Amino acid sequence: MRARHGLLLPAFALAALAATARAETIYISNERDNTISVIDGTTLTVTGTIKVGKRPRGILADSKFTRLYICASDDDTVQVLDLATGKIIGELPSGDDPEQFALHPDDRHLYISNEDDNIATVVDVESKRVVAQIEVGVEPEGMAVSPDGKWAVNTSETTNMVHWIDTAAQKLIDNTPVGQRPRHAEFSADGRELWVSSEIGGTITVIDVATRQVKKTLGFEIKGIPGDQIQPVGVKLTRDGATAFAALGPANHVAVINAKTLEVERYLLVGRRVWHLALNGDESRLYTTNGVSNDVSVIDVKALEVVKSIPVGRAPWGAVVVP
Repeated sequence: MRARHGLLLPAFALAALAATARAETIYISNERDNTISVIDGTTLTVTGTIKVGKRPRGILADSKFTRLYICASDDDTVQVLDLATGKIIGELPSGDDPEQFALHPDDRHLYISNEDDNIATVVDVESKRVVAQIEVGVEPEGMAVSPDGKWAVNTSETTNMVHWIDTAAQKLIDNTPVGQRPRHAEFSADGRELWVSSEIGGTITVIDVATRQVKKTLGFEIKGIPGDQIQPVGVKLTRDGATAFAALGPANHVAVINAKTLEVERYLLVGRRVWHLALNGDESRLYTTNGVSNDVSVIDVKALEVVKSIPVGRAPWGAVVVP
């Protein structure tokens, strides 16, 4: 029995999936409810709700999984949540309207995009000090740091560029043009490629990090869906570099891409207005945040099947998995 959004797999299939599941917790930021939904990875049910600041969007954990950082965009702050207690333990100076951010591998420097001010703010999470503010393009959004920590990259929605920041000097040193309204940036695990989604352009640009030049621009076609509704946002790549997943926004699908050949292999139907994605620790599951249907789709990565839909808060946006 093939799963579709709103239709679950048979009980025996879900039982088998649960039996092999890692003990993990999934945290979902709900933009309109000002909350974080807490999902148990074994039962795939919401077990708690945490009140946070206004309009939470970007969400990430430190490498030791002791803290969760949350962009409370309308409060102009980044909140720090202690994962052991589920309590907010502090706030960081984020600059205006923080939306997405990325943590350096040193677990200390947080790079934050400030959409209203056209800057990227760098915060020392231990001292809670702003250590740099770097001018970038108009309406910065996506942010990523390379696995080796050498590069921080920012995408600007109006300038339609990727901005390359040297993290040692905290200076902008190069720009790469991409498609219209770039929303998200994601490095491959080996740090050799950068994948950038362009929402209005309807494309994903794959960039060679060594040269900072475009390798390929991927487009998408889904039967029965107008091209202007295919709006890529979130991107996730498997650690082995074999597969990439792309959330296609109001197209209500996730694209499955062969990351070696850079060809789209199939599309998976999920919830409405899919925003972002999170792989679990052993990459057996992919979780999607669906901002209009107010739920999370759970994808079995090996089978490439949607196995469950989990209701959460209003306008789920970001997702992170904690082992």
